Amino acid sequence: MTAYAPFRHLAAVAVLAAAPAAFAAPADIDPATRAAIEATCFDYLDGQLEGDPARVARALHPDLAKRRVLGETADEKLGLRRMSKEELVELTLQGALKTPKAQWNRSCAALDVAGNVAVARAETPWFVDFFHLGKFGERWIIVNALWYAKPKPAGP
Repeated sequence: MTAYAPFRHLAAVAVLAAAPAAFAAPADIDPATRAAIEATCFDYLDGQLEGDPARVARALHPDLAKRRVLGETADEKLGLRRMSKEELVELTLQGALKTPKAQWNRSCAALDVAGNVAVARAETPWFVDFFHLGKFGERWIIVNALWYAKPKPAGP
């Protein structure tokens, strides 16, 4: 053992002590950026609830990857439900989630931003979505969505 061996332990302690700062909550998001991200999120949610496919479409990147974790299925060990922009817009056109406005219970929150990418969370009584958004020009657009379908309440 060299004379410097105790300092290696101090260095390890210093790195571990600094680690929480590296994973701390991000700095506050600029209010205008937050508003723009959440506006895109509400276009996605409210467009579906209104049955407005154009509103939903403008929130989505043409190469959208929307997925839901299924777990093991007959075809896949790590099964995913995959959905494209076109499929989501078509479901909206069909009114799959159309709901009277008095019954809307939804939220959107921008969680983090780094340059021209962001993460947001959307929630309704039926699902939770986590979005990756990209800023294209002045517009924030949903590029990826991973969603969780909430369990349906037990019937009477």
